[in-house]
Amino acid sequence: MWGIALLDVRIFDTTLRDGEQTPGVSLTPDEKLRIATRLDELGVDVIEAGSAITSEGEREGIKKVVSEDLSAEICSFTRAVKVDIDAALDCGVDSIHLVVPTSDIHIEHKLRKTREDVKRFAVECTGYAVDHGLLVELSAEDSTRSDFDFLTQVFKEGIEAGAKRICACDTVGMLTPEKAYKFYGNLCKLNVPVSVHCHNDFGLAVANSLAGLRAGAAQVHVTVNGIGERAGNASLEEVVMSLYSLYNVKTKINTQMLYEVSKIVARLTGMYLQPNKAIVGENAFAHESGIHADGVIKKAETYEPITPELVGHQRRFVIGKHIGSSLLKNRLEEMGLRVDQEKFDQIFRRVKTLGDMGKKVTDIDLEAIAEDVLGLLPENAVELEELTIVSGNKVMPTASVKLKIDDKEKLEAGVGVGPVDAAIVAIKKAIKDVADIQLEEYHVDSVTGGTDALIDVVIKLRNGDKIVSARSIQADIIMASVEAFIGGINRILADKKLKESER
Repeated sequence: MWGIALLDVRIFDTTLRDGEQTPGVSLTPDEKLRIATRLDELGVDVIEAGSAITSEGEREGIKKVVSEDLSAEICSFTRAVKVDIDAALDCGVDSIHLVVPTSDIHIEHKLRKTREDVKRFAVECTGYAVDHGLLVELSAEDSTRSDFDFLTQVFKEGIEAGAKRICACDTVGMLTPEKAYKFYGNLCKLNVPVSVHCHNDFGLAVANSLAGLRAGAAQVHVTVNGIGERAGNASLEEVVMSLYSLYNVKTKINTQMLYEVSKIVARLTGMYLQPNKAIVGENAFAHESGIHADGVIKKAETYEPITPELVGHQRRFVIGKHIGSSLLKNRLEEMGLRVDQEKFDQIFRRVKTLGDMGKKVTDIDLEAIAEDVLGLLPENAVELEELTIVSGNKVMPTASVKLKIDDKEKLEAGVGVGPVDAAIVAIKKAIKDVADIQLEEYHVDSVTGGTDALIDVVIKLRNGDKIVSARSIQADIIMASVEAFIGGINRILADKKLKESER
């Protein structure tokens, strides 16, 4: 059974406060504003925009968020110190998340105070904030290692002083789902909205949060992608989708924005996700196994508990050694390639061989394999004969290239922001009479480690409405980039020549 939260689970997002406390993460005021705007569009109920007392830059960020007049309640974290509350007031926030430590280990060793001191601070600061027009969510730090009688006493007196919500923080992730259900269920007897705030030290933050909500808590504290100190906080996307799909409990969250918001937060914080991250990871809806892929093609529900579209993600089929024949045939057909069984078997074997070598086969690789087996690879119209790069500390990067274009030599030079850019500029100048090529995407990965690492360059080129991909793997990033670029040019020219011959 669900408690009072059944029809109204509120989402309190602390990505900009607890999430920003992730080691190495520091957001500028403009970055905070950008994330806050997206969180508001996502539909969160409360945005904890930061801790106003932290710095001038933090206050600037909070003020920017407040000035946008967002639909969400804008909150600032404060300690039970009046100067913190004054800083929050100066920022114009709607509410404060007023936090006091309640465990003896925090009171004695961190604060070096007594229980009575803590209780007095909580009551006095709650009253001060309420008198100044702030909504107060009184929060107990390390509540799950606190004496429960003392914890409830602090909350009761805080409520009498004007606190409208209470929050119990499992600061070091000590709860289990069974304990969380009992713990938060007992706090709900205080008859004010209770917030669940769980950390992920044992990987149980989401499970504990769900248990707390099931026991009657009305609000859950979360961060996008589960970022936060140490092992992080309860993940917004996992909590929301678990409520939606497993418990049939809805929130105000626009689930179709979850993947988009996840990517924005990952990029701005520099905290990129492991591929197998639930809901928003790149592999969350990726399939390679032949049995799985075949099942998903026939009916998605066979191996997907939710559709990727529900969270704004995309289904992806990975080509590797586990691939089955159905998926490979399906992928070749999507590429517009028709092959008989004999040719298909050859392509299938070559894909499996590459997979056995530990290589992931991209669409570019598959297209090249298929064209080779089918005898479709044309002679290259453009070949690189010479490449010279000049670059240095006080020298503008310059490149000169000699190309052979349909048996005619062409020599050009170009400058750029770096040696790769300079080489691409020179090549584009050399082929301008043959084709107008635009670089759409440029992606670089290191295949191996060390200073002699192999570099994998993947590019996308556009010529009119035609877009092609090309790839090169070499130890030299400049040569890999040039080879991929010229490879893409040859694909475009070959396609152009084929169309002209069909007229």
